[in-house]
Amino acid sequence: MSANMAVKRLTAPKIRAMKGGEPVVALTAYTAAMASMLDDHCDILLVGDSVGMVFYGYDSTLPVTLDMMIAHGAAVVRGSRKAMIVIDMPFGSYEESPQVAFRNAARILAETGAGAVKLEGGVHMADTIFFLTKRGIPVMAHVGLTPQSVNAFGGYAARGMAEGEYQRIIDDAVAVDQAGAFSTVIEGVADTMGGEITEKVGNITIGIGASKACDGQVLVTDDMLGMFPRTARFVKRYADLGTIIADAAKSFAEDVRERRFPSEEHTYKRKK
Repeated sequence: MSANMAVKRLTAPKIRAMKGGEPVVALTAYTAAMASMLDDHCDILLVGDSVGMVFYGYDSTLPVTLDMMIAHGAAVVRGSRKAMIVIDMPFGSYEESPQVAFRNAARILAETGAGAVKLEGGVHMADTIFFLTKRGIPVMAHVGLTPQSVNAFGGYAARGMAEGEYQRIIDDAVAVDQAGAFSTVIEGVADTMGGEITEKVGNITIGIGASKACDGQVLVTDDMLGMFPRTARFVKRYADLGTIIADAAKSFAEDVRERRFPSEEHTYKRKK
């Protein structure tokens, strides 16, 4: 048996069983190439609807379509072998009813081979999460700052600073856990909330701007790699690939304009 065949991909039950143990590591991926580079280091690869902003240049995640998520999700599955692949359900694909959500979630899993879907919302989405999980679809929930609600929120400011909103987000996290979500992303919230939610729920909490008290952490890979000049407060840059890429492009352009490239070593010689 080959090494590749021997590797078993992580699943929702295995991720949930990590509660209280070593922190869960998650990063976003949108392509097979990136997935292959991240796979050995991550427990979860999230095919986020952030692809709309990172890959397509949209101002928000709202224009992202189901077909886009399926195409990128299938690529990430093909490029990985170990990490659990979770795919965001885009705006408008699950809010109408549990039945519509199931139809679209089933299509995502069937056409990509991913292990779970992710959807945003708390108490008001609990019935939908219950409907999906009872029909065999693992669900990762998402509470706090939910980017698909940017218009309702009026921006991307941190959530839970006011007392009433703080408790509502706690209630959201408890509701989605009780509805059957194997994991919950907690994004952009008051610093004490991550730990409080993690203690109250039985599922895995994954923070992104929710403190180190969560059961795991996720970042948008392109933010972590320094591909953009501006990032959210909760992002730590582990590289500055944006500058490296720009410098490489500058060097290439200079070589081309000065006719230094291609040199002899980059050309094919005709055999005599």
